[in-house]
Amino acid sequence: VAHHLLVSHGWSLERIRANSPESEAGIVLNLTPGHAASSEEKDLDAARQFDGNFNRWFLDPLFFGEYPEDVIGDRIRYGHLDSVELPFVAPGDLEAIGTPNDFLGVNYYSRVVLEGGDDGRPRALPMGREEDRTDMGWEVYPQGLFDLLVRLHREYAPPRIYITENGAAYSDAPDSGGRIHDARRIEYLRAHLGESARAIAEGVPLAGYFAWSLLDNFEWAEGYTKRFGLVWVDYETQQRTPKESAHWYRNVVANGRVEGRLE
Repeated sequence: VAHHLLVSHGWSLERIRANSPESEAGIVLNLTPGHAASSEEKDLDAARQFDGNFNRWFLDPLFFGEYPEDVIGDRIRYGHLDSVELPFVAPGDLEAIGTPNDFLGVNYYSRVVLEGGDDGRPRALPMGREEDRTDMGWEVYPQGLFDLLVRLHREYAPPRIYITENGAAYSDAPDSGGRIHDARRIEYLRAHLGESARAIAEGVPLAGYFAWSLLDNFEWAEGYTKRFGLVWVDYETQQRTPKESAHWYRNVVANGRVEGRLE
């Protein structure tokens, strides 16, 4: 699946540039830092495996023109591949996949902390107190965004980076007066925008940030049960009500700063 998506990405860039030479063309990846639960070799290897499969398996072909050797070795070891020859890669594929991007889009929500299981495979651990996680069960970990952006800049050097998704699911509902006090979402966005500014100060070519999401909407396997929106949607009446986070974010956009930290 990844192969076909990446090859179509290469063809799409060529078509976009042919039909709209002034347009920026790039790709968006969902990227998640993987941290080892300890300094034990099995946990370090678990983090390596996760990073290889979840992040580098997509980044390396795009920027280096090849799939990561250690991940190929893992897949041979687990019986997913017979040899280092990749049967799903046809002549010309890696050239298409490696079509230069004008930007890299990054979707970031949290990190994953991993330990090595008895079978040698990575196993994710729940992090933080349950009451501090989002309604998706994800740890709130703003520093992971900074770490990810700096790594992408140093190891892959995309010309520009956009944060194309970043946000949190919280179920805060309208009170008796119709107001929606979603302070946890405001703090989530505030912290991640602060880490974005810190990454810019480190030289990361971060060109834009998109909060996920404008409206409560359909969340994949979770359906309409998880609310990421800055705007509350009453699914029965379709009425839209801006949450306090929407008013807060409007001011951030208008002023171009978060409490003086984001220029």
